[in-house]
Amino acid sequence: MASLDDKFFSVRNTTRMALCIALICVSAYIAIPVPFMAPLTMQTFVMCLVALVLTPCQTAFVIVGYTLIGIPVFAGGVGGFGIVFGPRGGFFIGFLVAYTLMSMLKGREPSFARYALVGTLVSVPVTYAIATLWLTILFGDKFAGIVAAFMALVQYIPGDLIKAVAAAALGVSLNRRLRYL
Repeated sequence: MASLDDKFFSVRNTTRMALCIALICVSAYIAIPVPFMAPLTMQTFVMCLVALVLTPCQTAFVIVGYTLIGIPVFAGGVGGFGIVFGPRGGFFIGFLVAYTLMSMLKGREPSFARYALVGTLVSVPVTYAIATLWLTILFGDKFAGIVAAFMALVQYIPGDLIKAVAAAALGVSLNRRLRYL
C-alpha cells in the first residue's frame, strides 16, 4: 500500500508541482515597472491558477519552493534576502497563507462563481492583510505601516482582483481537462 509521501511525490504530482514553480518563476519576469514600488507582474495570476489546480498541500509546497528558488531573483529581476526581509517580505508570507487557503476553499467541482469568489474575497484580502501587518512591524510605526500598505493597495488591488477573476475562468477549464490526465 502506498504511503501519503508516495502519493504526494508521485511522478504526476511532482511534475505538476515543478511546472507550477517554473510558471511562477517565469510570471515574475512578465513585469510592468511601477515607480517606488514592486513591479506589476503576472505572478498573482499564476499563483491563483496554482491554488485552483493543486491540492492545498501541493499549493503550499509550490509557494515555499518558489520562495526558496526565487531568493536569488524575484519579480523584476531583483533578489536576495533583503527582498524577503524587506517591505515585500509580507507578500511572500501572504502568498503562502492566502493561496493555500484559497486551495482549501475552492471545492471539489470546478465552478467559475466559487473560484472567482474565493480568489477575490480570500486570496487578495488575506495577502494584503498580512502584507500590511508585515509593513507595520517593519516600520515600527502603525501609521507608517498603514500608509505604506495603502500606497501598495491603491496600485495593486484592482489588478489583482482582475487577475483572480481571469484565473478563475482559466482554472475551471484547466480542472475539467486535467481531470482526465
